[in-house]
Amino acid sequence: MARRRPSGDGMVRKRDDGRWEGRIVVGHKNNGEPIYRYVLAKTQAELTQKLHDKIEMYRDADLSEDCNMTLGEWLDKWISEFMIFTIREGTLSAYKSLIEHQIKPYLGNRSLSTLTTNEIQKFYNSVKKNGRVHTDREHGTELADSMVRKIHMLLHESLDTAMRQRLVVNNPTNGTTVPKNNYPAKQILNDEQLERFMEIIKSDERRYDFFYTELTTGLRRGEICGLRWEDLNEQNGKLKVRRSVGRIKNGVLPIGETKTETGTREILLPPSTLELLKKRKKFS
Repeated sequence: MARRRPSGDGMVRKRDDGRWEGRIVVGHKNNGEPIYRYVLAKTQAELTQKLHDKIEMYRDADLSEDCNMTLGEWLDKWISEFMIFTIREGTLSAYKSLIEHQIKPYLGNRSLSTLTTNEIQKFYNSVKKNGRVHTDREHGTELADSMVRKIHMLLHESLDTAMRQRLVVNNPTNGTTVPKNNYPAKQILNDEQLERFMEIIKSDERRYDFFYTELTTGLRRGEICGLRWEDLNEQNGKLKVRRSVGRIKNGVLPIGETKTETGTREILLPPSTLELLKKRKKFS
């Protein structure tokens, strides 16, 4: 069965200014009226080629009325309607910040359905060089590679949703190139350094217990800060990890689920850590 072609490929006219214009129907508004895409060219032959390319681009397309919104409008809608209950509060806040400070200044007013891969690539290149909101003494206005990757992942996910909502015919982030992650090497303490570190903090019982538990369980910082005594099972020697604490923002301490898929997990404590926590619990 032949694939459906956009209608309107015969709709060609010569304008009063001498240029040739063609249009195709790529979707329909809520009231049934067609949604058009237009092509302009200096000659009829050039128009025929451009029109053919446009027809191929929109083959099988049936866009909805909202396809004419800007990228900025779509990202606001995507965050508030599609993502608000699917990601953690800290991630949601980070997404909003990227949209407001990095994406909207460059592409916020661009029509969503006419974005191209080449345009997105130029945006990545520009935001990499000049995307930092506050100039840094070491890096100037240049964004870290990891930040450019986060912007790419945000755009890719939002435009995938736009495809499912019949707002775009393809995802223009496909085919773009972004920097590879370039994290600095992490410093890992050797046995001698670790013993020296623990020896130094022995005078501070709270910090000693905290770091000893962290080093012997491998818990994330947010997870260990979110522990409560009710999470400790002294009988089976297990610790329930079911919440994570974020950084204070606007005077509020965010507490949410852990990053694990189930949201809660149990870990078996080493005997020395269990005894340390049992002792600490008695005096708390």
